[in-house]
Amino acid sequence: MADAAGTAGSEQQARRERAPHVLIAADKFKGSLTAVQVAERVTAGLHRAVPGVRVEALPVADGGDGTVAAAVAGGFERREVRVTGPLGEQVTAAYALKDGTAVVEMAEASGLQLLPEGVFAPLTATTYGSGELIGAALDAGARSIVFGVGGSATTDGGAGMLAALGARFLDADGAPVGPGGGPLASLATADLSGLDPRLRDVGIVLASDVDNPLTGPKGAPAVYGPQKGATPKDVATLDAALAHFATVLEKAVGPRAAEYAQSPGAGAAGGIGYGALVGLGASFRAGIDVMLDVLGFAPALERATLVITGEGSLDEQTLHGKAPAGVASAARAAGVEVVAVCGRLALPAEALGRAGIRRAYALTDVEPDVERCIAEAGPLLEQLAEALGRDYLA
Repeated sequence: MADAAGTAGSEQQARRERAPHVLIAADKFKGSLTAVQVAERVTAGLHRAVPGVRVEALPVADGGDGTVAAAVAGGFERREVRVTGPLGEQVTAAYALKDGTAVVEMAEASGLQLLPEGVFAPLTATTYGSGELIGAALDAGARSIVFGVGGSATTDGGAGMLAALGARFLDADGAPVGPGGGPLASLATADLSGLDPRLRDVGIVLASDVDNPLTGPKGAPAVYGPQKGATPKDVATLDAALAHFATVLEKAVGPRAAEYAQSPGAGAAGGIGYGALVGLGASFRAGIDVMLDVLGFAPALERATLVITGEGSLDEQTLHGKAPAGVASAARAAGVEVVAVCGRLALPAEALGRAGIRRAYALTDVEPDVERCIAEAGPLLEQLAEALGRDYLA
C-alpha cells in the first residue's frame, strides 16, 4: 500500500511540474449553450488570462439531450434520418457512428424539444421514432449501440420503440394498440418474436442518469410524468397502464419482464429503459460513465494538469449521476484537480469537495440577474473563465 501511495504521489507531483494542460469536459448549459459552445467560451476566456496555455476540449453528456452532439465533437460521424416524432409526424433525427459503435439519443426522435411550445401529449406521445433510429444504426452496420435516454416527451414504456423494431402489441380484437402509454391499458397480447434478428448480435448499453423503476411512487409516470404535461389523473392512468404492460409482457417472455420492471433504469425516459432492458437485451450503466469511455476521456485525462467541468446548474441532482460528478470522480481517481463552471450554483463548498470539485465559478457571481445570465451566457462564461485562468494558471 505504501508503494502504491508513493507512486500516486509521485504522479501528482509530476503533473504539477509539467506545463499547464487544461482539459475542458463540461456538459451543456441547458437553454443557453451547447457543450461545444461551453468549451469554446471557456477556451477563449482561458486564453485571455494565459495566452499560451494548452487547452483540450472534450464536450461530454450523460445520455440525455446533447449526447449525439458530444459524440460528434469527439470524432464520431453525424448521420441524419427521417423518423416518426413523438406526435406521429416526420422529423429529422441524428445519431453518431464511429468504428462500428453507434451513439443513439432517444431525445433526437422522441424528445420534449420536438413538441410545439406549450403542447404536450402525456398519454399518446410515442417512442416509435427511437426504434426507427436504432434500426437506422443497424442498417449502417453498427455492432454496438450506446442508447442514451433522457429528455423524453413520452411515457410508453418503450412500446413504440419495440413496435418499430418488429414487436406486435395487440388489443382483445387483435388490432394494434394506439400510440403512447395510455392505450397500453387495452393491451391483450404481446409478441416479441418478430424483433429485428440483428439485435441478437449487437451489444446495447442503456445509458442514463436516472435509476428509477418503471412504476410506483418512484416510477416513470409519478416522477417524470408532470414534466411532460401529465395531470394527477394522467399519472394514475399511465402508472396502471405500464404495470399492465409489464404483466402482459411477463406472459410473453417470462418472469424477467417483472424483474426488469423493478430494475434501475427501467423508468428512464418514460419507461423506454424498460423496453430496452426487456426487449433489446440492453445492459444498464450510468450515462456519464458510458460516454467518458466512448469519448476517450481516460487518455485525455492523462495529458491534463487541470480539468474544468460543469453544467447549467450545479445542484443536488448533479451529485447523482450527472456529467460533472462523473468527470470529477474519474479525475480525482487519477489525481487531477477539478474546478467547475456553471450558470447557477446551489451546492455548498463541502458538497463540492466531496464530489471532487475544488471550486465552482457561477455566472450569477458576475451577473445576479438570472435572465441576463441565460441571454448573455456566452460572454459571461468567457469572463468567468478568464477569472478562473488567473486563479489557477497565471
